[in-house]
Amino acid sequence: MRWVIRGLLGVAVLIGLAVAAVLLMPADRVARLAADQVQKATGRSLTVAGGVRPSLWPEIGVETGAVTLANADWSEAGPMLSAEGLAVGIDLSALLRGEIAVREVTVLAPRILLERAADGRVNWDFSAGTQAADDPAAPDAAPDAAGPGEGQGPGPLAGLTLDRGEISDGDLVYLDHASGARTELSGVDATLALPDRDGPADLKLTAVLNGQEIGLSARLGHAAALAAGDPTRLTLESALGRASLAFDGQLDLAPLSAEGKLYADLSDLRAIFAAAGATPPGLPSGVGQRLVLEGQAAYTPEGAIRLDRASLRQDGNTLIGNLAFAPATPRPHLEAQLSAGTLDLTAFSGDGSGSSAATGGGGSSGKPNGGGWSTAPIDVGWLGALDAEIGFKAEAINAGKVRLGPVRLDARLEDRRLAVDLHELQAYAGNVTGSVVANGRTGLSLAGDLDIAGVSAQTLLSDFAGFDRLVTSADLQLDLQASGNSVAALMGSLSGGGALGFGQGEFRGLDLAGMLVNLDPSYMGAGARTIFDSISASFTIDRGVLSNSDLSISAPLLTARGSGRVGLAARTLDYTIVPTALPGADGGGVSVPLRITGPWAAPNVRLDVEALAEARLKQEREALERKARDRAAEELGAGTDESLEDAARRRLGEEASKGLRKLFGD
Repeated sequence: MRWVIRGLLGVAVLIGLAVAAVLLMPADRVARLAADQVQKATGRSLTVAGGVRPSLWPEIGVETGAVTLANADWSEAGPMLSAEGLAVGIDLSALLRGEIAVREVTVLAPRILLERAADGRVNWDFSAGTQAADDPAAPDAAPDAAGPGEGQGPGPLAGLTLDRGEISDGDLVYLDHASGARTELSGVDATLALPDRDGPADLKLTAVLNGQEIGLSARLGHAAALAAGDPTRLTLESALGRASLAFDGQLDLAPLSAEGKLYADLSDLRAIFAAAGATPPGLPSGVGQRLVLEGQAAYTPEGAIRLDRASLRQDGNTLIGNLAFAPATPRPHLEAQLSAGTLDLTAFSGDGSGSSAATGGGGSSGKPNGGGWSTAPIDVGWLGALDAEIGFKAEAINAGKVRLGPVRLDARLEDRRLAVDLHELQAYAGNVTGSVVANGRTGLSLAGDLDIAGVSAQTLLSDFAGFDRLVTSADLQLDLQASGNSVAALMGSLSGGGALGFGQGEFRGLDLAGMLVNLDPSYMGAGARTIFDSISASFTIDRGVLSNSDLSISAPLLTARGSGRVGLAARTLDYTIVPTALPGADGGGVSVPLRITGPWAAPNVRLDVEALAEARLKQEREALERKARDRAAEELGAGTDESLEDAARRRLGEEASKGLRKLFGD
């Protein structure tokens, strides 16, 4: 029992000595020591406005009133840090020996301001200030502590150790004067551990950004070396909702730059866009469930980001390549060279199981009553988000109805004008080359100069115009322009021209040969067809109306010519085809005009009765004239190589000669 009592008395004596030491501790000296260490680490003055008092809980040490840390001399935004106070924890064993050693510092409710000047300077670059503070010729200069960085000059944190530094309930504001961006974190709780100046520093942080909780943990391999101006290893992990980011590489502070391996899981787009204060994109159902970016990343002092050997995985799709992003003015700039295997874009085409956000998830499609092109507004605001130069190639693209591949193109986006050069685009069993321009500077205007070779006309026209009666391969040259903020407006303003050529094929629902033989339009019903060897034509387009006058069709039993108009905007036909049966065919030489009118989906095909009647009258007139000429030739005794006029003159001469002989009694 005596030993228990002695032990308790010993503890009581130690506590008493500690309390006495704290009560007798020079609190002002502790505060000055903390301020001196901050001054040495940052080159900035720390001002304690309130009183300094000893504390026993939660740490043995001192507490201060309001404090401020000066900002960079070029800043006009106020102090870099202002706080309600500091709580400085003291090493008790050192205190009992009469020494003061700061082990912990807690910053209470701070407001931290980080700034980037328009010329690229940052207020967290303490190198200039610490060089001045450590200049031996400077007044009150303190001697350097030996350690890493010897021979290179001292730097911030060069002699600082800290078992634990803590920020409680703080706010952090980042201002970028170059771009005008402002980012603010609230509820910042952070801890920093730097127990050995020659060892690593560990940082843990939690905060709230626009209502989204952010967590971060980081380790600096050698904090003193970093503070002395040398790069050091940084490992970092961060979480935002279900999204996460990890980095393992090198970090430099003066100027700020980093390079290393990056892994980012961006699948929680809702949380990411909410944290950025933006509205998340309306993606189709099922898209964005998995969005992962990784590669060798670099961040430059100018704020540019580069990704080499990058891989972007979106659900089942993978893009690989190199990217470089620079926060230039007036718009950011992106450069990329990307490639892919087979991309599945069916969800974006509206043919997948999910409904595309473009239609509002079941809302109005923008089509007018009675069908036609969509009148839904086309949003081209994304064209102004950045400037870009992108090279892209893919083995194949599955967009639902449309299947492409291989694809090889270059795209350039500059001041809301997108120009795409198609080097190779295999589609509809053919290939497309040329260029397309989308200009969103004043509304939307489109221009295209395309060479389309060997495409399946039936599949192409069926997908884009709902017309599936022409079965052949097609070659087209197109030079088109259009403007408007909806598909309907674009089609209504379409202008330009081109030429087309079709190889062997058939026109379903139209039997020209049968119609010629029977003079019966019933041959144009279901199952009827016209087989042809070739079709060629040129055309012009003006305000959504295509005009053609030189259609030529060559078929085994007939030829045909055509002319008329195709309403591309109204989706109507007003066209006349004049087929002629070839000699040797039944009804050889017969021409019967054919009128095709009405909507594309259900055209009205009929014989042109008026033209046919005129043709019949002409044939009958020609037949009567032929019979009259034959009778006259017979009566005149015209030879096979003698014209009626010559025969008449000859016959008249003969009759005159006979009359003269009778007159003179010959």
